[in-house]
Amino acid sequence: MAAMNLVLGVVVVLLSLLSIRGYSKEHSRPAVVNIGAAFTFGTINGKVAKIAMNAAVEDVNSDPSFLGGSKLVLSTHDSNYSGFLGIIGGLQYMETDTVAIIGPQVSGMAHILSHLANELHVPMLSFTALDPSLSSLQYPYFVQTAPNDLFQMAAIADMISYFGYKEVVAIYTDDEQSRGTMIALGNKLAEKRCKISYKAVLSPEAFATDSEISNELVKVSLMESRVIIVHSYAVIGRKVFDLAHKLRMMEKGYVWIATAWLSTVLDSTPVSGEVAKSIQGVLTVRPHTADSKRKKAFISRWNKLSNGSIGLNPYGLYAYDTVWIIANAVKVFLDQGGTISFSNNSNLNGVGGGTLNLGALSTFDGGSQLLRNILQTNMTGLTGRIAFDSDKSVIRPAFDILNVVGKGYKQIGYWSNYSGLSVVSPEILYTKAPNRSSSNQQLDHVVWPGQTTVKPRGWVFPYNGRNLRIGVPNRVSYKDFVSKDESTNEIHGYCIDVFVAAVNLLSYAVPYEFILYGDGHKNPSYTELVRMMTSGVFDAVVGDIAIVTNRTKIVDFTQPYIESGLVVVAPVRKLNSSPWAFLRPFSPLMWAITAAFFLIIGVVIWILEHRINDEFRGPPKQQLVTILWFGFSTMFFAHRENTMSTLGRMVLILWLFVVLIITSSYTASLTSILTVQQLAPSIRGIDSLITSNDHIGFQVGSFAENYLIDELNIAKSRLIPLNSPEEYADALRRGRVAAVVDERPYVDVFLSKYCMSQVVGREFTKSGWGFAFPRDSPLAMDMSTAILTLSENGELQKIHKKWLNARACHRPSSDDSDQLQLKSFWGLFLICGIACFLALIIYFCLMVWKFKRYFAEQSEPSSVQSSSRSMRIQRFLSFVDEKDEVSKNKLKRKRAETLPRGEVEDHRSLTGVQRTASGTYREGHYGNSYF
Repeated sequence: MAAMNLVLGVVVVLLSLLSIRGYSKEHSRPAVVNIGAAFTFGTINGKVAKIAMNAAVEDVNSDPSFLGGSKLVLSTHDSNYSGFLGIIGGLQYMETDTVAIIGPQVSGMAHILSHLANELHVPMLSFTALDPSLSSLQYPYFVQTAPNDLFQMAAIADMISYFGYKEVVAIYTDDEQSRGTMIALGNKLAEKRCKISYKAVLSPEAFATDSEISNELVKVSLMESRVIIVHSYAVIGRKVFDLAHKLRMMEKGYVWIATAWLSTVLDSTPVSGEVAKSIQGVLTVRPHTADSKRKKAFISRWNKLSNGSIGLNPYGLYAYDTVWIIANAVKVFLDQGGTISFSNNSNLNGVGGGTLNLGALSTFDGGSQLLRNILQTNMTGLTGRIAFDSDKSVIRPAFDILNVVGKGYKQIGYWSNYSGLSVVSPEILYTKAPNRSSSNQQLDHVVWPGQTTVKPRGWVFPYNGRNLRIGVPNRVSYKDFVSKDESTNEIHGYCIDVFVAAVNLLSYAVPYEFILYGDGHKNPSYTELVRMMTSGVFDAVVGDIAIVTNRTKIVDFTQPYIESGLVVVAPVRKLNSSPWAFLRPFSPLMWAITAAFFLIIGVVIWILEHRINDEFRGPPKQQLVTILWFGFSTMFFAHRENTMSTLGRMVLILWLFVVLIITSSYTASLTSILTVQQLAPSIRGIDSLITSNDHIGFQVGSFAENYLIDELNIAKSRLIPLNSPEEYADALRRGRVAAVVDERPYVDVFLSKYCMSQVVGREFTKSGWGFAFPRDSPLAMDMSTAILTLSENGELQKIHKKWLNARACHRPSSDDSDQLQLKSFWGLFLICGIACFLALIIYFCLMVWKFKRYFAEQSEPSSVQSSSRSMRIQRFLSFVDEKDEVSKNKLKRKRAETLPRGEVEDHRSLTGVQRTASGTYREGHYGNSYF
């Protein structure tokens, strides 16, 4: 019927254009300025608007100087719920000298009349036809003086997001305005990652019957979502809630949100007890109007204006302000020297004839200028500041958030396009910086349907008589995670226990059944199992399902209940026994430096002891043997030669300290090598595995195959599928694969049984296992919370201990890093080397000093001067090689020969030198001296 009305309206417009009769009138200051209003005055908004507009016209005309002597005249047309009559009313206004039209009331008529307004340049202003599409560039002469439904739907979407709901059901009438509003709601919900899961469409206005509404409500009751949004007109909206109450859909668990029509009903009409029961706990919105003295004064006049017939609602305030918007624009127009004149439309010249004559349709010559004045309005009205942005929308749109309680409502907050939801009025927020962060969104407590203050969950399992179908992988290996008991046909395992424990923590019952997926001969493809949820085969997937990128694109996962990640398992081999194993504690360089220092110490001690110690003298061969023997015997602290020089003892003490540390370290390392079983992996990690050409094993069904091929670019020909831990062990033992790449939980179980392998390298992916649900499933969020609770109360650890308590084998590393390196001892060698060098320097200086003294006394002055350098070097070497005692005796005899004869005897007796029978002298001791 609505479509037929629109078609008839278009026909009437076309016919009227054919019989157009134009004329032109020019008045500098017209006596009257005509404006029109087209509404259904039997509706709540129609009644309120008529009273408010008439009051505004009276107020404008009460000051004759405001329009310079002109009088504002308002003509009203009642469309009487008919779109056809509404169009006729619009045409009638365009046949007269009407400068602007207030209305129409609904968007369907506005879409048609806006085309006429565009052609005839007559501005149309509406505060009830709020379809967002009417603000487009297609309708330049149509101005919405109240916030359009795009902002109302943004407020509702923010409420849905604030309470944490993801899906809603929309109930609305099938008319042009509601369809546009639902599009806006869907877009705003999508911005919050929410959606409309079901649309219950009702016949428009009076055509919707109780049976039709009941049928739709029954369908809604079978839906999963319990968040219901009602967008309709007052009559149908009240029927929806009345029938929902009878169907017991206004009880606990439901969330009802009504658009501004309900707040209009509550503000303007008395609510009976039965109606109040049917809307208890409903949330609704209302256009926000700022408090002011003018507003309070108008509210106080309202009872007199309406004679108590109807209450004032915000649309009455917008109706009053709309008249003033036109009046101010006309005033500016006249003050600018504009004249109100109408002329024939040049596009319609020559069109005429026919018997239907609806009067003359003429173009308002000053229409474009009046439209600019309207859009440039900047005034303060009953609703607050009035101005328009570049999109012809009112600036700073805002709504009150109301909660129906008893026969009235309580205000629980505000919504503004500036800061979102808040308990602070928008006027205060406008003085601060905008803040739409989630932490800043706030509403007061809500009383929900069923008289509860506990926020409803917002969804239930559909009442379709079946359990939740949960897909479970039918594994053939690692059955500690998921398996079927053949004797009882029950599904159990670590993953199943975690799921059951999480479900038991939910505050509601979850009927479910496990359905195995797989042929039982090999592990199924987990990616395919997850993908089957998108086609409706499963409602969820439970098992050892890794959370990886390609799966998260199609389903939602819960919080991980166990950490996972890919690791490399490589075979290990025993190091073969060797007769040269005793050399392994030291590196080759360490052996070389140690041996060199044994020789160096022997040489240094020989040099320091050679002149004074008979044990370091003798034939050259004997001295060489002594050097080697003394140096290497210090290794065992078994040297027999005594050291007599201070320098030699100092060097020897330092060296023996070094030997002590070296031998202790060698003993400890060799003991470890010979007593601890050493294992050596053939692969060092994922990097060495990538660069090699060896075969790699992977578990059938795991995401490891795709990861190795797609992410690491490993050739598929190198990958060997393996089904079970037994195949792992056999493939590694026989060398079919160089390593196996698998997830950490599987590897831990494998290593607890097979100690011939070990994890090498680092864990090169980080992920976890979770339960999979369809996208935007509210159960996923609740299960995540339950899993976190299991982790916090220790139940998750108990389940892990029950099924996966075995520990993996731990083996010491077996690479060359166990050898003792020179870098660990170079400090000791450096100290010992410095000591040897300093001792040799001191000894050399001392020998040079003694030689000079000895050489000066042994030689004649003439011979000293005549001796060559080579002779002195030879004598120095002979002096150094000569025993110290012999050198001293020679020096004594030389001194004795240079004394007088009488003094010689005394000197001999004092020094112990006596003449023998052969005329030579021998040494002796006087008193305690040797003779």
